[in-house]
Amino acid sequence: MDIRKADQHFIHTYNRSTTFVRGEGMYLIDDEGKKYLDMGAGIAVSALGYSNEEYKQGLKDQVDKLIHISNLYFNEPAVKAANYLCEASGMDRVFFTNSGGEAVEGTLKEARKYAYKKGTGQYEFIAMKESFHGRSFGAVSVTGHDAYREPFEPLVPGVSFAQYNDLDSVKALVTDKTCAIILEPLQGEGGINAATEEFMKGIRKLCDEEGILMICDEVQCGMGRTGAMFAWQAYDIKPDIMSMAKAIGSGIPVGAFAMTEEVAKYSLEPGDHGTTYGGNPLACTAVSKTIEIFEKKHLVEHVQKVGAYLTKKLEELVEEYDTVKAVKGKGLMQGIQVTKPISEITGAALKEGLLIIGAGSDVIRFVPPLIIELEQVDEMIRILKKAL
Repeated sequence: MDIRKADQHFIHTYNRSTTFVRGEGMYLIDDEGKKYLDMGAGIAVSALGYSNEEYKQGLKDQVDKLIHISNLYFNEPAVKAANYLCEASGMDRVFFTNSGGEAVEGTLKEARKYAYKKGTGQYEFIAMKESFHGRSFGAVSVTGHDAYREPFEPLVPGVSFAQYNDLDSVKALVTDKTCAIILEPLQGEGGINAATEEFMKGIRKLCDEEGILMICDEVQCGMGRTGAMFAWQAYDIKPDIMSMAKAIGSGIPVGAFAMTEEVAKYSLEPGDHGTTYGGNPLACTAVSKTIEIFEKKHLVEHVQKVGAYLTKKLEELVEEYDTVKAVKGKGLMQGIQVTKPISEITGAALKEGLLIIGAGSDVIRFVPPLIIELEQVDEMIRILKKAL
């Protein structure tokens, strides 16, 4: 295939390079047969790696039965997936979407509807600087990057931005109109910034005191990636609403937002929200199969072990290279802060058969498939050293 012809018809929102044709485990293979160690996982999506046999067979079996049906009816895979997600997250109600951006949109509508039904008059949101919640209109309205927001202003009104990990900064923005505070427990696009325990617990306490909903966006940091099934679970708190996507389907487009029963009492009703494809049998089979394989392979525990090893190896780079300033993140969502241009490092790594991606202006991000082994961490470090 002449990729240049295809590129003539794409809207140029991505700077694409290599063409990949298949994957095996931790590796992607391009159209010339070259193999690459993948430390990006499709931007934290392919938790099970590539070509997992049990996962593939589950999808093939479902294709033979039923791919799509309207949400005017129940389907068994959606019921099963909803049960699995509620059990894994500790939430009580779930709504399936097709992406993380859609999931975030749902959390915002849910918060507004909650305030509307309770008659509080609240409608404002507090979000975080350096955050990323998606590029759809509502999601980008609560994204704390001017570059993403400015071309599309005026955006959704009533949004203010606090400093991440600065509780006083958040408190200063609270008004009697604040309906929700939205944050990522571990910021991804903003530079792999982990919330402190003091900050997370402080936000929870503030929300309880002021009658505000706490929304955790777990689209990138959720589903085992930080060493907990969902990142907020490591802080001994619980949000009122959460969004999830990416790894919950291991590559099939699917997302969800979930809430507690207390929030659900004042929840979205028929006519308030909908989706043509969300919750379809194929996507929900992907969710269920992913969770089943997580449990069989004890992937959360595996992330804890390999994540600790990755931290150790990255910290050695800080000692060895002047261009590496710090290690950030946790589990298998980590990064190194660098002084060298990110594009130079990622470009050099690509030539050597390593796929890595940036986060923020000066961080190289490592979000590999969760099946990565210690030996592949070593392989990554060997190649990365050539690029630093």
